[in-house]
Amino acid sequence: MFAKTQNEPLIKSGNTREEVATNTKHPVILSVSRTTDIPAFYSEWFIQRLKEGFCLRFNPYNKRPLLIDLSGVKVVVFWTKNPEPLMKHLDFLDEKGIKYYFQYTLNDYDKEGLEKNVPPLAERILTFKKLSEKLGPERAIWRFDPLLLSDEITVETLIERIRKIGDEISPYTEKLVFSFIDLYKSVNWNIQRSKTAGTLNIREFEKHEMEDLAEKLSSLCHSWKISAASCGEDIDLSSFWIFKNACVDPDLIGRISKSDPDIIRYLSKYAKKDKGQRESCRCIESTDIGQYNTCPHLCSYCYANRYPESVRKNYMMHKRNPCSPTILWDEPVMSGSCEENPACKLPESGRYQSVLHSHDR
Repeated sequence: MFAKTQNEPLIKSGNTREEVATNTKHPVILSVSRTTDIPAFYSEWFIQRLKEGFCLRFNPYNKRPLLIDLSGVKVVVFWTKNPEPLMKHLDFLDEKGIKYYFQYTLNDYDKEGLEKNVPPLAERILTFKKLSEKLGPERAIWRFDPLLLSDEITVETLIERIRKIGDEISPYTEKLVFSFIDLYKSVNWNIQRSKTAGTLNIREFEKHEMEDLAEKLSSLCHSWKISAASCGEDIDLSSFWIFKNACVDPDLIGRISKSDPDIIRYLSKYAKKDKGQRESCRCIESTDIGQYNTCPHLCSYCYANRYPESVRKNYMMHKRNPCSPTILWDEPVMSGSCEENPACKLPESGRYQSVLHSHDR
């Protein structure tokens, strides 16, 4: 399917670590990605990996490499706050017969500065509309995620911000997905490091506040004629017509893949709950190709960026060698020529200069 000839090893001797070939996955569904924004920062890398037919991912705990054979990928679920850099490549995915949709996080924490490097809200709204016009509203899923409270952000504040965005984009989507912030140790650490977020006294929701927001949110979604769903939440909000979401969704995948009998057969046999996700998650199994500590958005509430300096180091490493089989690895190019590879000619966006060169803010 891609640029790998029959009997040609995915990993060539001498070009990478020997242990890579000992652990291989052959996914049909890719998650791109829960741990970093590949469409925003690594879109050229991703397309090149599809062309070459493989990528590498390192286990964040034991550092063991996983070889991911991409030659059988049929479905991609994208997670992003800025899909614009990837949009020029969507025709390539269509030509390869790969089905895909977007989980597009469109928050409004601009005033608080909690999402340091995302584009301005008006620009993100425009991009959402363009994406939906190209793909259809069922494949552009709006996420307001996470919902959080603070001394300055109340339930009423959130509802008003959601209303303003929804009034703009509700004709361009079928669903709003949300979650309530969980203050994991790494999240608390990031918040306290942030000069902006650290002064807000960000906190989790109480049960009555969840229900208050759900009631108001359900009313908004009803007026927009879209559905609302929670992501990874234990609380039952079904009395407000808000149900638990499957972000890697077999029903949606089936809807957008009616023309591909192989995907339909796969779903009928293998669409099982992803045991690698929390109990309240309804996603089916997929393979994620992202890595922790690689997302230059540097959002103050992020659970996947534990060390901002590591993010900057990792991103600089990637920029030096964007042909690498992994987002993280700073090793010699395994195949092709950097001079010929468009991934090696990425322009430096002014918005991300601070990511590469600034100190913690």
